[in-house]
Amino acid sequence: MVSIAEIERDFPNLRGNEYTVTSPEGTSYNCIAWAAHDVDRWWWPSPFAYWPHHVPQEETVTSFTQAYATQGYSPCKDAGLESGFEKIAIYVNPMGIPTHAARQLPNGKWTSKLGTLEDIEHLATSGLEGPTYGSVGVVLNKPL
Repeated sequence: MVSIAEIERDFPNLRGNEYTVTSPEGTSYNCIAWAAHDVDRWWWPSPFAYWPHHVPQEETVTSFTQAYATQGYSPCKDAGLESGFEKIAIYVNPMGIPTHAARQLPNGKWTSKLGTLEDIEHLATSGLEGPTYGSVGVVLNKPL
């Protein structure tokens, strides 16, 4: 299990903010899959991982948006809690390449899988913004 100090080293915006570790480390799924409620596969646009059929295997916001569209998500204006919708935030690095995805919970908090590390529940998308994942590039939603 990774220590709180290690998590906060990689995600300094979590320091002093509310977050909780909600699962043990694991390699059967990643953040992209977790955001889509898939705990059985590792999602990535690569021949060595799962990627939805007919979606370009490209590390672009467009490709990730299309992948989540296969699950019913479409772009929306912001990450605020919206009754009747579930949201996904796609993080991008400074070059615009997707790095992470988080899913909004019904209570307005967010859930993230930290690579092969634990899942966490965090108060806001900004908690994971910084040098590791970059910033939120696009937010998607789907009706519940």
